[in-house]
Amino acid sequence: MGRIFGTDGVRGLANQFVTAELALDLSVAAAHVLGDVGAFAGHRPVAVVGRDPRASGEFLSAAVVAGLASAGIDVLDVGVISTPGVAFLTDTTGADLGVMLSASHNPMPDNGIKFFARGGHKLPDELEDAIEQRMREDWQRPTGADVGRIQRRDDLHESYAQHLLRSLPNRLDGLKVVVDCAHGSASTIAPDVLRRAGADVVAIGCEPDGLNINDGVGSTHLEHLSAAVVEHAADVGIAHDGDADRCLAVDATGTPVDGDQILAVLALALREAGRLAADTVVVTVMSNLGFKLAMQREGIAVVETAVGDRYVLEAMREGGFSLGGEQSGHVLLLDHATTGDGVLSGLQLLARMAAVGKPLAELVSVMDRLPQVMVNVTGVDKARAADCAPLLDAVAAAEAELGDTGRVLLRPSGTEPLVRVMVEAPSQDLARAVADRLAGVVKAELAL
Repeated sequence: MGRIFGTDGVRGLANQFVTAELALDLSVAAAHVLGDVGAFAGHRPVAVVGRDPRASGEFLSAAVVAGLASAGIDVLDVGVISTPGVAFLTDTTGADLGVMLSASHNPMPDNGIKFFARGGHKLPDELEDAIEQRMREDWQRPTGADVGRIQRRDDLHESYAQHLLRSLPNRLDGLKVVVDCAHGSASTIAPDVLRRAGADVVAIGCEPDGLNINDGVGSTHLEHLSAAVVEHAADVGIAHDGDADRCLAVDATGTPVDGDQILAVLALALREAGRLAADTVVVTVMSNLGFKLAMQREGIAVVETAVGDRYVLEAMREGGFSLGGEQSGHVLLLDHATTGDGVLSGLQLLARMAAVGKPLAELVSVMDRLPQVMVNVTGVDKARAADCAPLLDAVAAAEAELGDTGRVLLRPSGTEPLVRVMVEAPSQDLARAVADRLAGVVKAELAL
């Protein structure tokens, strides 16, 4: 069996790949790897477990809780909450590990399992590998008083809300905001926190029923948010994904604002406040060339990593940097959080608007976004992409055609069975033509 962990935990079709049996086995193995730290320190290991509203999360979280308790871990079950909420509570409760059941922006039939180590940090590859290894080992089951105990702790949500509000440098009075929560984990907390911060809030995508998460709403479907912002004459729209670790926006005209643009606004705000560590922002290779040029013009350094917020986080921690993120809307503000937090980053963006009294369109004009086209090619063997000579030749030819005016990035997805083709060019038409041509080569050469 290949490695089951992807770039962001274990993810796949619920009850086919991500089964109750897998959830139980993984949680037992994680208890042995991560819970041992607490046991060796002389205290009873504790875990925080949360989930997004997917129907499959009900049985999967039950399996995780059962596995942890059977391995002698006391469990704080916090129910439906965001991924960054689990990370925050793992840290503040002093838990030895955290577990989040979510497939983030994926469609409802999928689900996933994400682990956090003590302190609320995502796991490095070596810890994930250790968990997989322990899945195949025998273990001694505790009995009697040594089995774990389970508490339902919905009351802990308020401490997370208070943390978000404390992060604000100023209130949001005077701003009218439409927030789209993707019928996901942010459906209760995001509108509540925005209102408590002073904003006039219109909430959409905030009626989760277990089946409608990410269904035509949220950060992957901005068209409804754009229409709502215009309809309600709002100043701005904020969009989250299913587990609320992402934030995208739209301006007052309904024009989308991506993660690169949000990072550009926050970078300037933090530098102005003297809180942009080393005057540096960490991004991935997917960030728009226009972002890098804007930061260069503003005298802000840019560090690039592989795709995935975990790699951004690793580079930030190694370099002592305070701001990083992805074009997809994962924004990491390490002065306030251990992982990407969509509600937190949305609050910071709105706070900047309120502080300077400028519309979002004016704030994001600091960068000129180079036309970019992304094509997801499905039904292919993504594992062969790196070694396919005809495909590599096609990419080289495209790069020669674009020269210094654009770029090409070919990347197998870390969480889905597809290959992503990204092209930036001086015009949308040229970017589309090159991307479609390369996508055709991918499908022809890597077809299953």
